[in-house]
Amino acid sequence: RIKSSMQFLYHLAQGGTAVGTGINAPDGFKDIFIEEISRITGFKFISAQNKFESIAASDAIVEFSGALNTVASSMMKIANDIRMLSSGPRCGIGEIKIPANEPGSSIMPGKVNPTQCEALTMVCVQVIGMHHSITIGGFSGHMELNVFRPMMIFNTLNAINLLSGAINSFNKRCVSGIVANVDRIKYFLNKSLMLVTALVPYIGYDKAAKAAKKADEENILLKDAVIDLGFMDGDKFDEIVDPNKMI
Repeated sequence: RIKSSMQFLYHLAQGGTAVGTGINAPDGFKDIFIEEISRITGFKFISAQNKFESIAASDAIVEFSGALNTVASSMMKIANDIRMLSSGPRCGIGEIKIPANEPGSSIMPGKVNPTQCEALTMVCVQVIGMHHSITIGGFSGHMELNVFRPMMIFNTLNAINLLSGAINSFNKRCVSGIVANVDRIKYFLNKSLMLVTALVPYIGYDKAAKAAKKADEENILLKDAVIDLGFMDGDKFDEIVDPNKMI
């Protein structure tokens, strides 16, 4: 997504002079400029076909920033999911364990704080805010010239640096050390009432709903509720209710 949004950043307006007409520019100037800047930077720039648009608008920067905004939004979700899944050790979800990068809380010894998740989400909020500024800059280029481009470029470069640094740190100090809490996952899976879905084709919706209600109200396993109600024996339940077949 980021790579595809970068293509128009390589379209340069040099040679269009003040407003895009190219008046007073020496013959061949745009081609010489493109060749030289490509040689210096190592990137393959091209001369923009519509120099009026390239000078008056900044759509390429807004589009690229939008891709960064999308990455920030996605990373915000990932970081929050990891934070919630690692909550615990007793009262949270606790299906995964994250690295203990810092000492525990000053009032709760042994607590593992999701600091890398928190750091990443702060960066994501900042990048999303920068994209908003860049968007405003994009539509503030009135008539033939957009004077907001320096601000847009400043925020775009900062967004790249912030997001790349935060993601690399998040991967190195959190994601690479995540471990599944298998016992906790098995506990929740066995206690889950969603398993009742697999029973519907065999005992019908009404009986399945009755079994789920009994298990919930009596705080027992769904398997025990089904057996108590006489809907099927334990071996048949194990044969039908296989979480591996529900993936």
